[in-house]
Amino acid sequence: MISLPMHVIAFRKGATEAKETITSDPAVVDQPYRARSWRHFANAEKGAIAGIWEAEPHLERVTCEYDELCHILEGNVRLTDTAGVAQVFGPGESFVVAAGFKGIWENLTPVRKVFFILA
Repeated sequence: MISLPMHVIAFRKGATEAKETITSDPAVVDQPYRARSWRHFANAEKGAIAGIWEAEPHLERVTCEYDELCHILEGNVRLTDTAGVAQVFGPGESFVVAAGFKGIWENLTPVRKVFFILA
């Protein structure tokens, strides 16, 4: 095992077990989809969670009650707000979905991202 400086957390493959979920509620998604996430960091006192997330192509209606920083590693996502304004993000791009966002998150392809959530 490689030692890290104190209070430094590496997002290394195999460092944590993947949690797999299937989202299938037709009120929320266009079709059931499978996602996996690896939570490398959590601080309940600060409402913080960080890790890696990946999922199949899908369209999901969302209402965000937290702030989330996303950095796309693979694939393309399209975010569309309730006014119909849309933006596509791809590999190497970062963005924040702020609390209060309502609209559609759409994985146009399989997506893998780094995330940091503040609840």
